[in-house]
Amino acid sequence: MLILTEIWIYPIKSLGGIRLDQSEVLGKGLRYDRRWMLVDGQNRFFTQREFPDMALFTITQHGSLFTITFKNESLLLDSEAAVASDPIECIVWNDSVLAHEVSPAHSSWISERLGTSCKLVAFPEKNPRPVPLEYSVNNESVSLADGYPVLILGQSSLDELNNRLPSPILMNRFRPNFVFTGAPSFAEDEWKEFSIGEVKFKVVKPCIRCVMTLVNQETAALEKEPLRTLATFREFDKKIRFGMNVLVLTEGQVKEKDLIRLN
Repeated sequence: MLILTEIWIYPIKSLGGIRLDQSEVLGKGLRYDRRWMLVDGQNRFFTQREFPDMALFTITQHGSLFTITFKNESLLLDSEAAVASDPIECIVWNDSVLAHEVSPAHSSWISERLGTSCKLVAFPEKNPRPVPLEYSVNNESVSLADGYPVLILGQSSLDELNNRLPSPILMNRFRPNFVFTGAPSFAEDEWKEFSIGEVKFKVVKPCIRCVMTLVNQETAALEKEPLRTLATFREFDKKIRFGMNVLVLTEGQVKEKDLIRLN
C-alpha cells in the first residue's frame, strides 16, 4: 500500500522548508512552494550551491503569513501584501521570469544576515514559466523550482542510501515535496502516472543531483556525502539520479496519509 507520509513546501527558493499535513496542489506545484527567491544585482537567482548559509534561514507558516527566522531574529512575509515595485526580469537557470521585489526592507534584512547584497522577489501565480517543451503535457508552467512543479521521493530510497553511507542523512538534503512509503527503494523510477486522492500527476524525468545535497541543512556545513556514495550506484550517463520530477495534471487537495494509486 502506497501512502503519502510527508508533504513539504519551500516558500523561498533554497531557504528552509515547511512540513504540512495537507496542501492545495496548483498547476505550478504546491501552493506557496517556491513563489519567492533571492536574486543578485543582475537579478539572477541565489541558491545554497553558492550560499550555503541560506540553509540557516527557517520559515514557518500561519495561514497566508510566513515568518522568516535567522538565529534569534525574525521577519514577517505576507503573501497577500502588495509588492513594492514594477516587474523585474529575473533569471532562474536558463529561464527569464517577471517577478517583483517584495520591499526594500525585506531585501535589506536578508542581505544583512546572509552577508551579501540581494533582493527578495515574488513570482505571481499568473506569470508563466513553461516547463521544458519535451516534457510538457498541457503547456504546464512551474514555480521558481529548478524545473518541474513537484518532486517525489520514496522513504525506502533514502533508507537504501543511508544503509550505504558512513553516517545517515535526513530527507531534507533532497528537498522533496512528497515522500511516500509502501514500495521498494527506487520504485518511483518506474512510475508513469499516479493519483493522490482526486489529484492526478505525471512522472516525467529523474531529478539530477548536484553539490547542493552536500549542504547540511542544520549547520550549513559542506560535507562529502551523499554524492560520493550515490555515484557508486545511482549514476547513469554521468548524472546522479535521486527522486522523480512530476507534472500536475489536475488540481486539488492532498493530505498526509492519503493513498497513492498508480495509474
